[in-house]
Amino acid sequence: MIKYETDKWAVRFAFSLHGSVFPKAIVWAGPCGIVSMCMHWFFRNVPEFFNSFGAGDLGQQGASVLAGSTFILGFLVVFRSQQAYSRWWEGGTLLQQLRGEWFNAFSNLMAVCNTDPAKKQEVMEFQHRLIRLVSLLYCAAIEQVSTVQMQNYDLFDIADFDHKTLTYLLDAHDRCEVCLQWIQRLIGEANEHQVIKVAPPILSRVYNQLGNGIVNLNNARKITEFPIPYPLAQMITFMLMAHWSITAFVCAVSVERIFWCGIISFCVVFSFWSINYIAVELEQPFGNDTNDVPLVEMQTDLNNSLISLMDERAQQPPQFTFRPEHVELGKVKSSLGLRISKLVEEREMCCIDDVMLEGEKNEDLTDSRAVSTKEAVSIQATREVEPFVGEVSMDPKSASSNAAKNQSLSS
Repeated sequence: MIKYETDKWAVRFAFSLHGSVFPKAIVWAGPCGIVSMCMHWFFRNVPEFFNSFGAGDLGQQGASVLAGSTFILGFLVVFRSQQAYSRWWEGGTLLQQLRGEWFNAFSNLMAVCNTDPAKKQEVMEFQHRLIRLVSLLYCAAIEQVSTVQMQNYDLFDIADFDHKTLTYLLDAHDRCEVCLQWIQRLIGEANEHQVIKVAPPILSRVYNQLGNGIVNLNNARKITEFPIPYPLAQMITFMLMAHWSITAFVCAVSVERIFWCGIISFCVVFSFWSINYIAVELEQPFGNDTNDVPLVEMQTDLNNSLISLMDERAQQPPQFTFRPEHVELGKVKSSLGLRISKLVEEREMCCIDDVMLEGEKNEDLTDSRAVSTKEAVSIQATREVEPFVGEVSMDPKSASSNAAKNQSLSS
């Protein structure tokens, strides 16, 4: 499917030929314009044939015939294009609804898995079996509706499944029904062994979602298996070819200028065949054409969504630090991605500031410890020297003996 963006005037994108029906329509419109110009030249340069053939009267009658046939053909072509667009839109809608039902069922089962540490290994085995079966189920569904015989889709590794059952799946009449039965049986066994802990009414919702997906799949299959009715397609095709011939002849007879003869016939035929080819492009939306529903991308998208739920961060709700100001429920106008990015940046900056502040505190504490150590050493040295000084000052008579002791100590 082509994804395009319109500019301010919504014109520039229209000049791309990728996925366009214009080349096919030109294949019919170009020869019609050339044939009409050649007939115009021949009728004007061979007036005997023009008069004997009665081309003038035939041209006037042909104009009325062309007007009637153009009205009927226009109605049929527009009706076919409307039906084709309805089929295309319904096909994409049904596949998206199918994806939503099955993904929601998978999400519900992941949410009710047993959190008991003793069941951790069994829960992990259940989750990995389930994710592979759901991916396999969606892949089988896409293959059923696809009109492409051989197409590669992304699929999780299923090599460790029982080979006998996989061989049975390849030969099964309906692979989706087999995969659905496997998933339902897996859920029943998990509930029986307490791998999932959920109330029966809630578990029944999972089965309903799986069943709704199969219903949507069968509605999508009717688009592939029931094409536009053959008589309608046949009638439109023959009328387009007859309209091609009548337009070329009537323009050659009734238009005076050869240039405008070719332009008018080209435009008329180009318009009708373009609308018809648009209808043909959209009637079968599950192919590999550029305007078909992107089946490969849809399978990849589902796999990525399933993988995201296997992450531990998706299986537990985020922690929340409640503060009194949260009671007011303040609102912030911002996009989700931008808001989360800002919050993450703010928290990272806060963490960096906390680390730097902690480092500064450690440095200050180290410096204070060093200063206190120096002071303690100086005080201790002072205390060790003060007795000698005190003794000298308090007893002048023993000054000589103290001096002798100091000299001996200093030595």
